[in-house]
Amino acid sequence: MIPPATAKRHISLDTIRDASRSVYDVAIRTPLVRLDLPPAVTDTRRPDIYLKLETLQPIGSFKIRGAWNAIRQLNARQLADGVWTVSAGNAAQGVALAARNAGAACSVMVMDTAPETKLRSIERLGATIVKATYEECWRTVERHGSDRMRGQFVHPFDDDQFISGNGTIGLEIIDDLPSVDAVIAPVGGGGLLAGIGCALQALRPQARIYAAEPETAAPLSASFRAGRASNFDTWQASFVDGAGGRSVLPTMWPLLQQWVAESIVVSLKEAAEAMRLTAERVHVIAEGAAACAIAAALTPALAARGHRKVVAVVSGGNIDLEKFAQLTGAGH
Repeated sequence: MIPPATAKRHISLDTIRDASRSVYDVAIRTPLVRLDLPPAVTDTRRPDIYLKLETLQPIGSFKIRGAWNAIRQLNARQLADGVWTVSAGNAAQGVALAARNAGAACSVMVMDTAPETKLRSIERLGATIVKATYEECWRTVERHGSDRMRGQFVHPFDDDQFISGNGTIGLEIIDDLPSVDAVIAPVGGGGLLAGIGCALQALRPQARIYAAEPETAAPLSASFRAGRASNFDTWQASFVDGAGGRSVLPTMWPLLQQWVAESIVVSLKEAAEAMRLTAERVHVIAEGAAACAIAAALTPALAARGHRKVVAVVSGGNIDLEKFAQLTGAGH
């Protein structure tokens, strides 16, 4: 029996509800839509699948929720030297937009594999980009700091305010689909899962939350097998750039262990197929991380769990259109 994750953290239904009172100053309340599957995909055992369209946020990603909730609580002294974060692209955009709304300067350490569409968006929001290798970015995430950056660090996921802001997604899901019995979200650092998991445990405890990871980067699955925060030794970069880190941070593991039932690992082929299916059926562009959640919702492994109302969190839609076309066969 592990101690409650919130014993050492300030993440609760109260902090999530507090975030909900201000998050819509910058973010929007996104819709939940049914994924109507073609006959060849439909299975009598398959649950009803709904998509939570965080692609419709001003930055095309859920990250604006946590970023604004974290930055709005900084005082003038903390904002004076600006704020910064480290990101594959989506958190960078969230922090950049939140900083602009707070009247603060922003800089971002961005991994050099970030797609051009994310880099252009960061620049449009007025943030300064500092490129770094994936290894340096991940070290920065682990250490909560870097000698190369200045100002107030806003962690892209291991931050109680950021996580509470993410949790407002859970409030919206429960409000729109009170009978939800499973939610699937991609995992990069775990801040999205932790926020939604906290809300679900408080308001819909019979519902389960699942992580979705690509086969090339599945440290949470490895951590569940080991029973502790673990590295993923065979990590590979892929088009799934917003999920699947090299490891689970020890500081995030208690939250994920408490609130996440298990991790569903999908292949890159399944993720690409989920991207194509979502574009065809819902007319929505999902990036790689979001596609992992959709793909996980479609797996026989999830169908075998017996859930009837499943929500896949479409976490973002920031992918280069040429790459999207290549992965989905669009235009061929």
